[in-house]
This record gives sequence, C-alpha cells and structure tokens, in this order.
Amino acid sequence: MAAQMPTGLPPQVAAYLAGHHVMTLATQGPQGPWASAVFYAGDGASLIFLSAPNTRHCRNLAQDARCAATIQEDYREWSQIKGIQLEGRVIELQGDEEKHAQRLYGEKFPVVGVVADVPPAIVKALAKVRWFRLVPEHFHFIDNSKGFGHRDEIDLAVK
Repeated sequence: MAAQMPTGLPPQVAAYLAGHHVMTLATQGPQGPWASAVFYAGDGASLIFLSAPNTRHCRNLAQDARCAATIQEDYREWSQIKGIQLEGRVIELQGDEEKHAQRLYGEKFPVVGVVADVPPAIVKALAKVRWFRLVPEHFHFIDNSKGFGHRDEIDLAVK
C-alpha cells in the first residue's frame, strides 16, 4: 500500500526543491554520525534518492530510519542564504513505488531515464543500487532575505 504523501508545499519551497539537485543526508550508526551528499528528486515534500546498500549512510538507515537533511547553495553573503532543513524517516522502495521513484528521478536526471539510452557504466551502477524515499516529519525553509535566521516551518499535514 502506498503511503499518503504530504502535499501543498508553498510555491517558493517547491521551486527551491525543483531547482536544486543535491541534499546532504545525515544519519547515525554504530560508528557515529555521518553525512553524505546524494542527488534527489522531489515528490511533493518527500525526496527520492538512490544509493548502494553497502554505503555507510544506507547501513546506518537500515538500523535507524531517522535522518536529517539539508539543501542549500554555497553562499558568500549571509543575507542571501536560502535553504531547506528537515528531519524525517527513510523507507526503501519496492514494486510500484520503486518504479514511480525511478520515473521521477529519470525525469530530473535524464542520464538514468530511458534504460535503452543509458550509458553502459550507468546501467552497471544502477544494478547495484536501491531506491529510497525520505519522508519529512519536520520541514523548514530558511530565507535570510527576510531577516537573519528567518526560518518558516512548513506544515506537512496529509491533505
């Protein structure tokens, strides 16, 4: 059964998610905290990503699905800072949800879209990954153009 997905992101937040490509994913495991940069595709407020199960962040998530993530640019001026901070849980996708994730990801990153057009090295790499959905439980949009440290909490109530 597919999980209900949060909807209704404010337009500026949806545009920010669509206009960026990499999130820093923070996990916790036996070796302590860990952060990894992963490409993502948005699906409402959720973020789809792929990763190999033997990576440290995937091993951590297999033991504890809780995580935090950020999406931001490298700003030089504090007044220009915008970004997303969130915490939530990661679930591994299978079946129809996995196919949906692959389609969304392929729309954002065409190099993994149509299998017939994918370079052989990418096909080989994709055979080793799993697909995941980060479902946010707390979601904040930072916009310092509205004042230092301005942070809006985004309501993720299922509509």
